[in-house]
Amino acid sequence: MATFEDFQKLDIRVGEIIRVEPFEKARKPAYKLWVDFGDEIGIKKSSAQITECYKMEDLIGRQVLGVVNLPPKQIADFISEVLILGTYSKQGVVLVQPEQPVEKGDKLG
Repeated sequence: MATFEDFQKLDIRVGEIIRVEPFEKARKPAYKLWVDFGDEIGIKKSSAQITECYKMEDLIGRQVLGVVNLPPKQIADFISEVLILGTYSKQGVVLVQPEQPVEKGDKLG
């Protein structure tokens, strides 16, 4: 079982999606995302299997939560630098996002 101390090791921040591309080389349908986490962390890339619930043009400007302190992971020819959080739901992966607009880089506490 995970402890509270384990949870505290994760650095989960708010970012804003600023660029989206189809990820044609991914094994499962996915998008390549560029997410701005503010001045401290900057822009990070992520692969996200969210094509069932989201169109690319609807993602630009959307705030999301991402784990920013995991090691980078190579997926096909793309390096995913952060893990964008979502729920595995009946309709597909649904992004986790703040209820209200907040500052980029704000930390989940």
